[in-house]
Amino acid sequence: MSLTTSLGSGQALRASRLPPDGLYEGPRELRRLAPGQPDRPYTLFDVVPLGPVIGAEIRGADLTRPLAPAVREEIDRALLEWKVLFFRGQHPSPAQQRAFARNWGELETNPLLAAGDDPEVARFDRSSAPSFENVWHTDVTFRERPALGAVLHLREVPPYGGDTMWADMASAYDNLAPEVKERLEGARAVHDFVPGFARFTPEERLIPFQDRFPPVEHPVVRTHPVTGRRMLFVNTSFTTRIVGWDRDESDRMLRLLFQQAHVPEYQVRFTWRAGDVAFWDNRATQHYAVNDYAPHRRVAERVAVAGDRPH
Repeated sequence: MSLTTSLGSGQALRASRLPPDGLYEGPRELRRLAPGQPDRPYTLFDVVPLGPVIGAEIRGADLTRPLAPAVREEIDRALLEWKVLFFRGQHPSPAQQRAFARNWGELETNPLLAAGDDPEVARFDRSSAPSFENVWHTDVTFRERPALGAVLHLREVPPYGGDTMWADMASAYDNLAPEVKERLEGARAVHDFVPGFARFTPEERLIPFQDRFPPVEHPVVRTHPVTGRRMLFVNTSFTTRIVGWDRDESDRMLRLLFQQAHVPEYQVRFTWRAGDVAFWDNRATQHYAVNDYAPHRRVAERVAVAGDRPH
């Protein structure tokens, strides 16, 4: 980007250039709702926003009891509008956590993760052990049908640190340059579980899963099946290349797209207390578990809801 400006004094501003494909300052479009979607009030609980486009605390809903249909409907609307919901001090049992998640569909498990006392509940028991969640990612995009969403319960929290961050990938798409959007129209990318796990998992444990989870292709920009919003759907953990592009061109574009999750205006950051629950739309977000609490212990349990094929 070259810039030469004539000034009234007859002087000229020196030529300057920024490296291409960066993130630059300036106004960003922050739109929480899809075009034409009304901003209706909630009547069965309180919704406390934690940011302009993503993240809200739900007060007055009990996840440990069966949800009345009207409550389930309002939570679903809040999830679509805010992308990640937080419920303080719930302390659900694994069975209650599963029952809540089943309001949104069948559950799925990830055999690459450790299970808790309940085989349908993944457990993340972290202290001094390496953590592989501290990168921006969307869960299990290496599946043909990545998860619809996930319900995470923090059972034990460290004395400091251990926050989780989420980014709104609809805002990330909205703010791409028009020429980038045009270039991505119809583009598809390969997703593979191997690069996301190989740095922390012995080869002999991963090899048996190669046939079960072959590389899959998803659109680089997916359409949300309910809201219709367009969203970036590539992530650092699992996206390896854009189909049909030269490798250098693919790498350069993916680096640019991966950067978009790093924009604070698209993010929410949550500081946990023991017993808190988060429920996020995996189709519309990326998340990042901040690994800044060693040698203290952090124990979380997650239930995932099976999703659809991205389009």
